[in-house]
Amino acid sequence: MTNNLISIITPTYNCGAYIGETIESVQQQTVHNWEMIIVDDCSTDDTQQIVAAYAEKDDRIKYHKLEQNSGAAVARTVAMELAQGEYMAFLDSDDLWMPEKLARQLQFMQENKYHFTCTAYEQMDQQGHSTGKVIHTKPKTDYNGVLLTCPVGNSTVMYNVGAMGKFKVPNIRKRNDDALWLQMLKKERYIYGMPDVLMRYRIREGSISVKKTALIKYHWKLYREIEHLSVFRSVFHIGCWVFIKVFHIK
Repeated sequence: MTNNLISIITPTYNCGAYIGETIESVQQQTVHNWEMIIVDDCSTDDTQQIVAAYAEKDDRIKYHKLEQNSGAAVARTVAMELAQGEYMAFLDSDDLWMPEKLARQLQFMQENKYHFTCTAYEQMDQQGHSTGKVIHTKPKTDYNGVLLTCPVGNSTVMYNVGAMGKFKVPNIRKRNDDALWLQMLKKERYIYGMPDVLMRYRIREGSISVKKTALIKYHWKLYREIEHLSVFRSVFHIGCWVFIKVFHIK
């Protein structure tokens, strides 16, 4: 583990149209002591060629391709295993960071002695145009809070590996980021939220994240099979999620 090095965890699959812009948002960071670990889940587009062109010019960018298509959870776990940094940050291969994202979040963590943090973020459409919607954080959220609403944007999270160790991402196709945060909150009591908008989240047409009703089965799997909640509690949390995410907020 290298002190103050930030390992950026980026699983990817067929994101050739976006991953170059994502990499550039990392290269534009005001913090330069980082490594970007891109794990490719057997893309069939030009993702590998695009990443190779950046990696050839910047040795902080590291590319690893899985032997078979295994899902984002496996790709993310492999990237985390390869990481050498004292801190770990997560960035999906179609999202973007503001240039001061790492610097401001690292300062926020070190000044407050926080080990596990996230930031506010804004949505953009598939073409990268802002939708005008900002998703705000809560000052701090515990395990039950993440179960209820999960106010955590995946590409905003950073944590202290030295303090918390490494984790294996639960192997479900969707909602594996939520599952990871729940695992981490069994070790660290809170995830602390910065109010600063430091990430732009891309909403892609036809993605399963847009088709929210399709996510219900993954929530059930998360609650029952991974977190081992009771049937009653699982139904309760799914009902809350449907109301908050589908009918009320999103």
